[in-house]
Amino acid sequence: MSDNAPANPNPPAAGPTATATRLIPQKPKLDHLPPFKVLLHNDDVNTPEHVIDTIIEVTTIQKQRAVELMLEAHRTGVALVMVTHKEAAEHFHDQFKSKSLTVTIEPA
Repeated sequence: MSDNAPANPNPPAAGPTATATRLIPQKPKLDHLPPFKVLLHNDDVNTPEHVIDTIIEVTTIQKQRAVELMLEAHRTGVALVMVTHKEAAEHFHDQFKSKSLTVTIEPA
């Protein structure tokens, strides 16, 4: 640029320029939802085999862990099956209930 160049008649404005941003609603992240316990209770109605089979059927829990949970519920009256978010806990509650097992959920 030479010293003889004309000055810009429209200099840029000083400071940042505001732009509108569109907010997109997002689903809450599952790891940020309040945790709930899924508790299996002992009963005098269901056989140990039925309890084990149901745990395996409605969850991703493997047989050895299902046996441990059944025994814990049998010996102590209750076993912690899992901790998950409320919606999933309610789903598992309904699944166990449909198989005649006594399960409760509560905040962790």
